[in-house]
Amino acid sequence: MFVHPSAEIEEGAQIGEGTRIWRHVHVMPGAVIGAKCVIGQGCFVASRARIGDRCRIQNNVSIYDGVVLDCDVFVGPCAVFTNVSRPRVRYPRKTDQFESTFVGPGASIGANSTIVCGHTIGACAFVAAGAVVTRDVPAHALVMGVPARVVGWVCACGETVHKEPDLPAGRVSCRACGQAYRSAKTGGGLERDDSITAPA
Repeated sequence: MFVHPSAEIEEGAQIGEGTRIWRHVHVMPGAVIGAKCVIGQGCFVASRARIGDRCRIQNNVSIYDGVVLDCDVFVGPCAVFTNVSRPRVRYPRKTDQFESTFVGPGASIGANSTIVCGHTIGACAFVAAGAVVTRDVPAHALVMGVPARVVGWVCACGETVHKEPDLPAGRVSCRACGQAYRSAKTGGGLERDDSITAPA
């Protein structure tokens, strides 16, 4: 593990093996960061935040209480997570009133995007830079805009496999890596179709 001398890792935080934490990062007690992560300059990780293995958090991102990132999640610089949908200074919300946000494995959150709390971003979904997410994002969906809307569907490798917002009929394959997909049986979005073998 590497921790820059200017970073503050409070006692009680759990940091996985091989994780690198850069300048001016603040990790609160109770926070959990997995193995082989990269936490960029100026980030904040709250006590009840959870970050899975191999995540990459770019500069100036705050991961607040109630935010859970699964493994292999990318978060672009200055992306914003919230945990209270109706904040009021005179009526502060207690910890047990924070709303959760879950980001599925392999998802990417673009630079300067905003993820409004209380939603799930599916596995391998791609949130475009500057988007504002106000609802759940299905697995492998490409979303952009304010508010964010599905504009297409992406492979786990990041390439677009379907350029329409409607789910594709039948199977689609990635031209870059050959992985095949079909509409998910549960939960919406796409899922891998391993009945078709990707080329070697």
